[in-house]
Amino acid sequence: MSVSGGHKRRSRSSFVSVRYVPTDEEEERHRQTEAQNLRVSLHQIKNIETILNLVDNFNRHLHLTLMVDRFHSSTQEYYLALSQALRDILAKNWIRTQQFYQMTGSKRVYYLSLEFYIGRYMRNTLINLDINEQMTQAAEALNIKLNDIEELEDDAALGNGGLGRLAACFLDSMATLGIPSYGYGIRYQFGIFKQQIVDGWQVEVPDDWLRHPMPWEIRRIQNEIPIQFYGKVIWNESMHIFQWIDYETVIAEAYDYPVPGYKNNIVNTMRLFSAKADCDFNFKSFNEGEYIQAVMERNKAERITCVLYPNDNIAEGRELRLKQEYFLIAASLHDILRRFKGEKRWQKSLKKETKQQNLQIPNKQPHHKSISATFVDFRCMPEMVAIQLNDTHPSLAIPEMMRLLLDIEHLSWDDAWFITVNCFAYTNHTLMPEAIERWPVQMIEKLLPRHLQIIYEINTRHLRNIRDHFPSDDDRIRRMSIIEEGSIQLINMAYLSIIGSHTVNGVAQIHSKLLRESMFKDFYELTPEKFQNKTNGITFRRWLALCNPDLFSLIVECIGEQFIQNHYQSLQSFRQFASNKNILSRLQQIKIKNKLRLARMLEDEYHIEINVQSMFDVQIKRIHEYKRALLCLLHAITLYNRLKKDNRANKQNTFVPRTIIIGGKAAPGYAVAKKIIKLINDVALIINNDAEIGNRLKLLFVKNYRVTAAEYIIPAADLSEQISLAGTEAIMLNGALTIGTLDGANIEMREECGEENMYTFGFTVEEVQQRRQQGYNPYDSLQNEELRLAIDQIRDGYFSPDDRSRFHDIIDTLLRGGDHWMVLGDYQAYITKQEEVAKDFLQPHVWYWKCIHNIGAAAKFSSDRTIEEYAKNIWFDF
Repeated sequence: MSVSGGHKRRSRSSFVSVRYVPTDEEEERHRQTEAQNLRVSLHQIKNIETILNLVDNFNRHLHLTLMVDRFHSSTQEYYLALSQALRDILAKNWIRTQQFYQMTGSKRVYYLSLEFYIGRYMRNTLINLDINEQMTQAAEALNIKLNDIEELEDDAALGNGGLGRLAACFLDSMATLGIPSYGYGIRYQFGIFKQQIVDGWQVEVPDDWLRHPMPWEIRRIQNEIPIQFYGKVIWNESMHIFQWIDYETVIAEAYDYPVPGYKNNIVNTMRLFSAKADCDFNFKSFNEGEYIQAVMERNKAERITCVLYPNDNIAEGRELRLKQEYFLIAASLHDILRRFKGEKRWQKSLKKETKQQNLQIPNKQPHHKSISATFVDFRCMPEMVAIQLNDTHPSLAIPEMMRLLLDIEHLSWDDAWFITVNCFAYTNHTLMPEAIERWPVQMIEKLLPRHLQIIYEINTRHLRNIRDHFPSDDDRIRRMSIIEEGSIQLINMAYLSIIGSHTVNGVAQIHSKLLRESMFKDFYELTPEKFQNKTNGITFRRWLALCNPDLFSLIVECIGEQFIQNHYQSLQSFRQFASNKNILSRLQQIKIKNKLRLARMLEDEYHIEINVQSMFDVQIKRIHEYKRALLCLLHAITLYNRLKKDNRANKQNTFVPRTIIIGGKAAPGYAVAKKIIKLINDVALIINNDAEIGNRLKLLFVKNYRVTAAEYIIPAADLSEQISLAGTEAIMLNGALTIGTLDGANIEMREECGEENMYTFGFTVEEVQQRRQQGYNPYDSLQNEELRLAIDQIRDGYFSPDDRSRFHDIIDTLLRGGDHWMVLGDYQAYITKQEEVAKDFLQPHVWYWKCIHNIGAAAKFSSDRTIEEYAKNIWFDF
């Protein structure tokens, strides 16, 4: 029966939905049901996109997003359309992942790093989404060569060396292991410089990696954050708090990048911040001719995120770097606290309070305090927030967290300090005292006045604690103070990081041992429970499946694919094939194929013929004296001299042809490192153009070394040079053998693969210390005739006939300067071990037998294992 002209009858359930207040147990069951449904959607939906879907999505973005057609579009537009089609697939799981984390109230890990050396996005995303083959076929259907399109993508210029590579690997592993996590960094406009080689010298030019649209980033306009600098601090008597006033403000803009896990539909987030001015453009001043003044403030703000590691040899550069570090941590902590205060548990408390007020429950008075003060229990923060400091660069996060909790959230010092210490953990990456950041007190006082007050208070309480544990030990108190006295007072940021963190870790067993026994010995004696080791690792997804697909396929054929997901230990079982002649032969064929690919690239770039049957001897890392590229170079000169000597004597020998490849960037202000690059190139010019030598020996310096270059070089390497003075792993995974000192992860690599499968040489840590105590004399090493000849050639201008005194300062550093890194002291042991390497290379069955054992031993050096240990022992151990 129809009813007309009257009010529509309300269902009973509509009244219930308004008046009925569910119990806590009912709400909790409902929340768990939603979370379980979301968990199912995350882990059971398959990313099976048909070729037709991908083609349709490509055409849709080409037409509707870029507004071009196939007949008038460029290859750059093809790249953008393919990337957008791929991002569509990511987007669904990206949203679901964040919903799941919010729904479950999971503890989140926040990784703060000044560098993320992530490389190119497209192929890595295809690998992790498991649609690489489908995208390749879709591109073929569109008559597009996917490899050519990928070459249009710029490397994200967000890192320089191992620190940034490690951070990128960790983000990949956290996503693959399903750990709720965020990476926080800076969206550098130019990042690390692009290295050009002009007449053998390094020349730095801007790496404008953002000159084209970046299809992988999402700008979060709603998350703009004000960051303060300068000003002064006053005491507000009425509120009983310190107030930071008269400051300058810069705005942090957030850009999100997806971080997909491997075949698990989880997509985590890397959030990068870019700086912009907190003021409008002064158009009136511009029109009146005051052009510089009109843009000066805007440029001043944007300089903060202009480049990675500005030259800090001058005061302005140091202040800019300090600004960068504070800008990153201030924006990150603001975002972390915002997310923490937005957790569902606090919303639930607010909802319950609101219901109680609406129902006018007897004896309940309405509250008018802020949500933060009434409903957010900051004491729970360590249960929900884990913040990892990647080296000392983000260490200002500790006083910044204290400032936020004290001045903004109005907690007591003791509560704020408990929360801060139990949220933070600190990773140390270096044993070199000169590499530990120390900021002048005067600079901190000028830039961050409130933070200096807090650091002083932290130090006062810290020193009081030392006195309690070590009465009358004034020298210990002096050694352990955050404030280092001298002509210029300095703040030791490593000490601040140790004091303000619940855990401190090194990145290799020997490194962590030396931290405890030398650099941080006093702190270890005070709080031994803080110190741990977390040996570094690399992600097998990028550094095997992506860069060496043929080797990956061979390993999968032999032992299955589980080792690349989250069962990295299973890679060890590949060792059982070390005596399988078929596998050894196929491994050799794969290596030659990879060497041919690299050789073509080098020949196109450097117009030099490469002998792919030669041993590819590779040292790729930052150019720094302690990395000892000079030792590798002295070996090249020694081989050259031996070949010349044998030619003069008409002597036939079994010389093993070598192609020595060195790559890396020197810091712009590091004059000695830049001179080493010039020396390498001058020596290469002589060797490579000597007709008597031919293709038996080549020396190349690969310019602008970066992630993409590494993806070519690493699969092709026969020998990996890890020759820093005592006291990584990607090349080992790709079937190269290692020559190295007993330093860093080399010790653990030898333990895993067996001493017989690695070429170790040189002074041990104990021997280095002993020789320095006894008085190491580099002139003693010149008794070796081959070394003396090489040194004389460099000093006398044999390799620099246009300027015979060019390299006198390098020789002075080695001889008169005391050879701090013991290059000459390790020379003979290095040369002897290289002769053993050459002997083994002539026996392919021996060489590739060792390669298989090295590949299997790389299981330990998965970043999945490292992240599992962080999660178990640091982040979720609270």
